[in-house]
Amino acid sequence: MKIKFRLNGRDVEADVHPSETLLETIRDRFEITSPKGACTQGVCGLCVVLVDGEPLKSCLVLTPEVQDSTVTTLEGIKDERIETVRESFVEKHGFQCGFCTPAFILRTYTLLGRKLSREEIREELKGTLCRCTGYKAIVDSVEEALIKVRE
Repeated sequence: MKIKFRLNGRDVEADVHPSETLLETIRDRFEITSPKGACTQGVCGLCVVLVDGEPLKSCLVLTPEVQDSTVTTLEGIKDERIETVRESFVEKHGFQCGFCTPAFILRTYTLLGRKLSREEIREELKGTLCRCTGYKAIVDSVEEALIKVRE
């Protein structure tokens, strides 16, 4: 079936199987690598993308469901505030191996403009997993980014 949607600011179309996931389409057909296919069961959250501005796990979304939608990956964020988020992750050591970093940066981007406590940040990041950092550095990074963007 032919599907059309907007991906990272450009109109795209693909001939997909009805059961093909958005993660498969993004990675295999459009060679966009920030969403990771780690668990492919919706557990790890490393495949997060924005669909019409909402963060969704792309391994759980069938590509036909995004017909006429806007899909944005980390590569498609043109907002200069994303650099502040990236810098905060570097400054606060919010990554180790880097595999989960694109998902955490994209999730942090969706939180910009909000004033959240550390507990609220942890709650917002539930469902996005990291096997390396222990989360303290990630929460520090998110908190730093939220503060810097408000300044």
